[in-house]
Amino acid sequence: MTASIAVLFVCMGNICRSPLAEAAFRDAARRAGLDAVIDSAGTGHWHVGSPPDRRACAVALRHGIDISRYRARVVRPADFERFTHIVALDHANLAHLQAMRPAGSLARLSLLLDHVPGRQGHAVADPYYGDASGFETTWRDVAAGAAALVAALKGGA
Repeated sequence: MTASIAVLFVCMGNICRSPLAEAAFRDAARRAGLDAVIDSAGTGHWHVGSPPDRRACAVALRHGIDISRYRARVVRPADFERFTHIVALDHANLAHLQAMRPAGSLARLSLLLDHVPGRQGHAVADPYYGDASGFETTWRDVAAGAAALVAALKGGA
């Protein structure tokens, strides 16, 4: 039996925010007993095949999750059929997903923070060009978004 819920997290390069969101969601789903297919991808091709940024790996590990084996990939048209929920980390990536969405796709598109009460419409800040402290802020945002999304999916959303 396969999971009826499949969630794809999307940022620009798939080396910072989306792997952290994937990791936070995997952890929250496991703790909640939610069976789901979970992955992440980027809208840009620059880092395809690369591991997450070392600062992303470090912050995830500080929270008990090893993401060092994750590898960046790009969003594919088939993802709109495979995943029930495609969750962007910011507005630019959401717009990119909306533009590439095949006609008839049933995948639900959203921003991650749309699932957090009071944070609807907010983007998860990109920590790539900052220092390590930005990754901790990103972790807090993706962990909050992951927990809220798991709760919504457990409730049938």
